[in-house]
Amino acid sequence: MANVFKALSNPNRLELYLKIVENQETSYKTSYGCLICDIAESFNIGAPTISHHLKELSNAELIFTERKGKFLVARINEKMVDEVNELLNLNNE
Repeated sequence: MANVFKALSNPNRLELYLKIVENQETSYKTSYGCLICDIAESFNIGAPTISHHLKELSNAELIFTERKGKFLVARINEKMVDEVNELLNLNNE
């Protein structure tokens, strides 16, 4: 869990993760996930930095990435989201 919170501690990385979540929810009917090129344009950072942030999110197992032709696609790791929710809800039981 420390890796998850460390990955989300960077403001740009957190914003990127939330945009992936938002885009995945709006395109829920498509099974491929979120096209990174669609959300990268909204950031004021370069492609290498976005790539680094995606790698950190992937290493923390928050997202899965894969190539679909020339596009990079990201999907949220629902299992990790459930684990984080479970951890944060321990005090509510």
